[in-house]
Amino acid sequence: MARLRAMLNGLSAEEAARIVAVGFVLGTVPVYGLPTLLCAGAALVLRLNLPALQIVNQLIVPVQLALLLPMVRVGAAVAGARPGLAGTLVHALAGWLCLCVPAGVALYFALIGALQWRRSSAPAHSK
Repeated sequence: MARLRAMLNGLSAEEAARIVAVGFVLGTVPVYGLPTLLCAGAALVLRLNLPALQIVNQLIVPVQLALLLPMVRVGAAVAGARPGLAGTLVHALAGWLCLCVPAGVALYFALIGALQWRRSSAPAHSK
């Protein structure tokens, strides 16, 4: 966590919020191994700090695991189906789209506000 804080310290509030939000959204994709590849691709396309994005991705793994069953249930409800083994991946991805993508957008805007407020209220010598 200290390493991530050090990486984000010199960035603008918007860029730091973008790294954390993108890391959260892509880190919760319910397919083993895919979040790492998606974060690497997003870092290249969006010109984000790759090490910081991968640290967020790794920190999110417990959240990814905790959200797996709720994502399957939400996805099944959206599809009008019962959660079952046959459609688990499709239901989990649908649930991820319904839960994590909007949460990531909300997280991005909340972080921008919080980081801007924190940086503006910090003493001058610590900026």
